[in-house]
Amino acid sequence: MKLVVIFGAGAVGKMTVGQELMRRTGLRLYHNHMDIEPVIEIFGYRNSRAVTRIREVIFEEFAKGDSYGMIFTFMWALEDRSDWDYIGRLTAIFERVGAEICYAELVAPQAVRLERNATANRLDKKKSKRDVQASNARLMGEDANHRLESLEGEMPFENYIKIDNASLPPEEAARIIAERFGL
Repeated sequence: MKLVVIFGAGAVGKMTVGQELMRRTGLRLYHNHMDIEPVIEIFGYRNSRAVTRIREVIFEEFAKGDSYGMIFTFMWALEDRSDWDYIGRLTAIFERVGAEICYAELVAPQAVRLERNATANRLDKKKSKRDVQASNARLMGEDANHRLESLEGEMPFENYIKIDNASLPPEEAARIIAERFGL
């Protein structure tokens, strides 16, 4: 079994690249808004505790199965130790069943990400992004308040790749990830 964690800043293309990687490999895609959106709908706000618990249940149940593996997307605040711990807890669920964990970081300048923030695919899958002006403000706030791109040598993982996908189509980024990790 494989777990591919695709991470990066808001609107960098995590879900779209994940969709292409799923098409190419047969891995199942669990993009981070698959749980965020229903939680917002139910609670009226992003209840992080509910999102965390839902993800843990899905990871635990998925890891018990016989699927080839999962792609998980995540916006990782790299300066925040709790985000490192959280990814560690989630990946440990897969490690306990002997899964191979792969990390793909996507990076692109804010101007590119602001353009991507209003794409049809994104707005279709992420209801909370449909107020594009508010979503752009959140994206810029996240950039200002968090470090969402790794520093040189920071990622300690053997199975890790960093891709500047500012000018790459999602199919090409997915191809690079699939080839790098033998998917």
